[in-house]
Amino acid sequence: MEKANINALQLFFLMLLFELGSAILVPLATGAKQDAWIAILLGMFTSFILLLVYNKLYLYYPNLLPTEYMQKIMGKVTGKLFAFMYILYFIYAAARVLRDFGEMLLTFAYPETPLFIANALLLMVVIYLVSKGIEVMGRSAQLLFFLMYVLAISGFVLVICSGLIDFKNLQPTLEEGLLPILKVVFTEILYFPFGESIVFIMILPYLNNPKKAKMTMLCANGLTGINLAIVMIINISVSGVGLTERSYFPLLTTIQSIQVAGFLERLDVYFMIALVVGGFFKIGLFFYAAVVGTANLFKIKSPLQLPYYLGILTLFYSIILSRNFMEHLYEGIIIDPFFLQIPLFIVIPFLLLTVAFLKNRKRENKYKV
Repeated sequence: MEKANINALQLFFLMLLFELGSAILVPLATGAKQDAWIAILLGMFTSFILLLVYNKLYLYYPNLLPTEYMQKIMGKVTGKLFAFMYILYFIYAAARVLRDFGEMLLTFAYPETPLFIANALLLMVVIYLVSKGIEVMGRSAQLLFFLMYVLAISGFVLVICSGLIDFKNLQPTLEEGLLPILKVVFTEILYFPFGESIVFIMILPYLNNPKKAKMTMLCANGLTGINLAIVMIINISVSGVGLTERSYFPLLTTIQSIQVAGFLERLDVYFMIALVVGGFFKIGLFFYAAVVGTANLFKIKSPLQLPYYLGILTLFYSIILSRNFMEHLYEGIIIDPFFLQIPLFIVIPFLLLTVAFLKNRKRENKYKV
């Protein structure tokens, strides 16, 4: 671990920017149609259980990275295997989010630019930030959070002023009952974006006050869910269910529809700034977790060059992980939840917590005797 500390407020900003990240960019919970906002809120409340599991593991071993305490809980061989699986996932997730934002930049701003160049430029900034450490990332989040929210609030006001919102697009509520909503919650929303907060098990050991971890994470998760629900309400109210489902980037489609007083229009570049800020922190935190986990697991004594090596791997993987954006979305929505996210977000953490609980209870009983 680097010798660094972040406070609870910085953790809150990091988590909020991370979870909003690519979630405000891509179609979210569209399987629930006009009830997408309900699915998001239910997914948010369900994800509190996961956060409590991650926090409890952290409190058992507050001064250790997961790559270390997994070995204490499961033994060296199994623990190292689990730790290596998470490192691979963090690299994979960083590459996926990098691909998301590279595709967005090409679609709306640089259609003639090769994807490799767009991804490389984004990743260069991420590598620089990660090399500066978690304290700098925390301070950067604290600063850029306010910029992002100023842009978000002004955008909300402009959408209202443009007269685009039609709440009839949100009706009828619960048209097909609660079952389709629950299906979306447990096959999509629980894992993306809320379950991805598993990355913060690599960040929590740097928190200067462990007692504030639980409330900070729950509050950040709650505010994220409310924000995403509002975004989906606006998207569906403006574009309708059909267009929101078909659009690769529904929020930007909504923003492009804004026209106020006959002259204020084409504001997509203005709001792309907010999207890039969120994506920047999401890529950065996944990448940071991969770098710190790799350095710790393999006992690398001089990890200064490690971000560059892993950066090259992440960059090339972001290009080759799918042939086109449609395939990229299909993998993220259909394949990832069952083969990656359920085992890594739910099964392994619950297993670790169960074994850690039994070991700690046995130790406590021993001391009582």
